[in-house]
Amino acid sequence: MIVVKLKEKLSLLPDAPGCYLMKDKDGHVLYVGKAKSLKNRVRSYFTGSHDGKTERLVQEIADFEIIVTRSAFESLILEMNLIKEHQPRYNVLLKDDKSYPYIKLTKERHPRLEITRRVKKGDGHYFGPYPDATAARETKRLLDRLYPLRKCRTLPAKACLYYHLGQCLAPCIRPVKPEDYAAIEKEIKAFLRGGHGDVKEKLAADMRRAAEAWDFERAAELRDLIRRIDAVMEKQSVLLPDAADRDIFGYAEKNGLLSVQVLHMRGGRLIERKSDIRPLSVPAEEAFFSYVAQFYAAFDRDSWPDEILLPPAAGPEGEAALEALEAFLERRVKIPKRGAGRDLVRMAEKNAALALDEHLALRTRDDEKLRSALAELGAALGLRPPERIEAFDIAHLGGADAVGAMVAFVGGRPDKTAYRKYRLKEARGGDDPGALREVVRRRFIRLLKEGAPHPDLVLVDGGRAQVEAAVDVLRHELGLSLPVAGMVKDERHRTAGLLFGDPPAPVALPRSGEAFVLIARIQEEVHRFAQAYHHAVRRSSALASLLDGVPGIGPKRKRALLTHFGSLRRLRAADPEEIRRLIGRPAAEALRERLQALDADSAASGGAPEERPRPDRRSGAGAVPAPSGGFDESGIDAEAGGEIEAAVESADGGARAADRVAEDPPLG
Repeated sequence: MIVVKLKEKLSLLPDAPGCYLMKDKDGHVLYVGKAKSLKNRVRSYFTGSHDGKTERLVQEIADFEIIVTRSAFESLILEMNLIKEHQPRYNVLLKDDKSYPYIKLTKERHPRLEITRRVKKGDGHYFGPYPDATAARETKRLLDRLYPLRKCRTLPAKACLYYHLGQCLAPCIRPVKPEDYAAIEKEIKAFLRGGHGDVKEKLAADMRRAAEAWDFERAAELRDLIRRIDAVMEKQSVLLPDAADRDIFGYAEKNGLLSVQVLHMRGGRLIERKSDIRPLSVPAEEAFFSYVAQFYAAFDRDSWPDEILLPPAAGPEGEAALEALEAFLERRVKIPKRGAGRDLVRMAEKNAALALDEHLALRTRDDEKLRSALAELGAALGLRPPERIEAFDIAHLGGADAVGAMVAFVGGRPDKTAYRKYRLKEARGGDDPGALREVVRRRFIRLLKEGAPHPDLVLVDGGRAQVEAAVDVLRHELGLSLPVAGMVKDERHRTAGLLFGDPPAPVALPRSGEAFVLIARIQEEVHRFAQAYHHAVRRSSALASLLDGVPGIGPKRKRALLTHFGSLRRLRAADPEEIRRLIGRPAAEALRERLQALDADSAASGGAPEERPRPDRRSGAGAVPAPSGGFDESGIDAEAGGEIEAAVESADGGARAADRVAEDPPLG
């Protein structure tokens, strides 16, 4: 039901173009959209029926804000800026802002080929974009074999191996005429613009002559080179004869998902496609046009194609969005109605639909496997299928820098927004059951205070001692009757099975079953997450210890350094001027002297102590080191978030309040 305040605001909406910002009860922006008529578009959210995700958006809307613009074009630009500023979770966001790789033929006295993601006018000839760095490297490697341009960035004092292989003119030891380079550049440009057939014919003639002269080794090299040309260039088939650069878009929507396909054509050749599938919370056409605008906003304007082909737009809103898009991009934006252009758009639409069908089929198959795994696990434990599972683990190094971690799985999938990390406050180093008691106690006291739902199953990484410790806290201290099972490992540190019951006993789980696979995944994930946090705490502790006693570095400057750099490795790699700006010249000089003294001591002892590999002693049946990274309570990378969090905490002398905020955040 629409609240009175919203009803009043809806009645005052203007019939004009602009942007609207949907907000929740806390004032956070949920969604940013644009409209040719704000009056009609915003009202449509609160009338009629919607699909699942749009309905969830509408239920969260507590307020909205509008910004009127003079045209649909202005609203498009404003929408992009607002999305970039607020990052609304219901918008289709393009988070990967990397540019595509290009092959660049430099404009230098001695030109060379290189791969770059930045296109700058006037400093060379660019070919691409290529779908990824591998495709660009393969093409460059082929060109390096065919054309003898220099490979080195700076000219060496003597000729390198490439010269002796016939793959470099060696301008380092002999003069090369500009006309020689001009001829090579012309051939490279022709090759990359579709003239590789001529190169193949020339190589084939050379191969025949070599064979006739009984130089079979050279003939075999040329044969392999011809095959390499076919392998690299076969994907770049010519679809249009005009040699124009264009992008072709198509989209499909189903089950609340938007699938977009972008076909990249350069020089009339289809070089690759980009596929993207994202959740929908607004009409598909609106989300699609927003996607296209954000897609090009992520790249340098010089890398945009000459022409963009789109599927038909429906209604006046679609036509207005199309006009605004063309004005913003300053490129030809066309909706082809016939001919090769229309065929290409249909191909993009077909690929988008196929990609979406495949995605949904795989998701359905995964859902079936997870349902089967949960049902099998519940049956083995004598429980209903556990919809929510929380797993706990402890990580430390010989009792030092001990931390705890909890991961949550909902419906068999990790819910990383619910992950939690814990700096131990009470348990002694090396007391794994005691540490687990503390972490479980803190977790469930928090859930009880918040009135939040409890998990259907609690898992702990370890054996009988860990299971009994968790059960004792839950049952005897907190009065909670929750099932607790222990994930045990074999002598090779791999998942061996579960312990469950009173007293804990092994549970029969077939190793080939879906339930065993799920348990192994949960155990690996909680171990990885705990280790990531532990490693971050160790690194920050090393940096905090280094800063102790450095003249001119008190608590305030120590906090600044810890927050800014986070680890000793990053501090070592920092520019001295950056450190001076942060803490001042005298303190920076004192820190530099401390680092030099540490380096001298490390060299005398055979290496930097913090960089030496050390054994990983952990709880339970043992474990192996996990890769760094992971997510803290807010989904932030633990390498960055947890490390700084622990370091600042250490700089304050182990502030308890910081622990409570950082490790037990509000549930969300």
